[in-house]
Amino acid sequence: MPNPTRYLNYHYPTTPKQKLLALAEWIPEDAEADHYGKGDTIQAFEAEIAALLGKESAVWFPSGTMVQQIALRMWCDRRDSHTVLYHPTSHLAIHEKDAYRVLHHLHAVHLGPKDGLFTLADLQAVLPTLSEPGGGLLIELPQREIGGQLPTWDELVQIVETAHAAGLYCHLDGARLWECGPYFSRPYAEIAALFDSVYVSLYKILNGISGAMLAGPADFIEESRIWQRRHGGNLPGMYPYVLAGKMGLEKHLPRIPEYVGKARGICDGLATIPGIVIVPNPPPTNMAHIHLKGEKEALLEAAKMVGEAMDMRLFGWLRDGIIPGYAAFELTIGEAALDIPTEEIIEAFRRVMAQG
Repeated sequence: MPNPTRYLNYHYPTTPKQKLLALAEWIPEDAEADHYGKGDTIQAFEAEIAALLGKESAVWFPSGTMVQQIALRMWCDRRDSHTVLYHPTSHLAIHEKDAYRVLHHLHAVHLGPKDGLFTLADLQAVLPTLSEPGGGLLIELPQREIGGQLPTWDELVQIVETAHAAGLYCHLDGARLWECGPYFSRPYAEIAALFDSVYVSLYKILNGISGAMLAGPADFIEESRIWQRRHGGNLPGMYPYVLAGKMGLEKHLPRIPEYVGKARGICDGLATIPGIVIVPNPPPTNMAHIHLKGEKEALLEAAKMVGEAMDMRLFGWLRDGIIPGYAAFELTIGEAALDIPTEEIIEAFRRVMAQG
């Protein structure tokens, strides 16, 4: 059987050659290469992101991992503190090999349960117990590891105001901030205005090659450039990543409401199928965790067979779900799913559950 040509998750897959050819076609003739972050192309894009987020300045980094360690380190230094607060499923906690501690000698205090958002009450309960004044609070919007959950706007404002009143700087892990716009129904600059600094990704929903931006006060961003050099992140030429990110911003940012609407429509339908549980339901963004009742191998085989029959790649991996007897995958809707009628997607999952 030929490989499916329709895809449920994310954007259409491309080969490196296809991606680079598309980028080459898009790049303006007068675009210039940067030299260690200096040059019109990169500096204009940094200014564009800063303006979009309502911040004084922004700087390109090769990875969000580097961005967030540096941002938290700098905020802690300004408070003469080693303490940072964040959710136990933060990227820093589970994907970075304790880099915040090993490289920057920071101490982490976790807020809230692993399977839910931390609340204002969680923050208020922790603050009096700190052994030293906290330096920074990291808030991830949306919280990826628990299905993309988001607080309400009022809850978010109360948390940030409480943190600021306690002397904490607030940093936004906005790896998927672009996808939050429809939920909050506010400009990105208004969301970012709550925070002292903001990280955004250029390769996730924007489908760039790699890269991130850190935005904040001008003096903070200038200091971050020193730390970028210390981390080895100031590369001789960054323009391929910068231009790919800029192309992705132009292409995908206007379509975020479509991706979110499609995800909600799909999840509405999936929730009617016995044996399927959506977390969170309804999804506030274009992502959710889909929990399927059954054994992983049987479900994967059913998804493969149904996908071949209906020319549709549904999911290629599963992990143990939070519900006993269920397996789960992460649904992230991009442009690819827009080309598949929602009714066909629902029917495909009905067949998977009947077989799996």
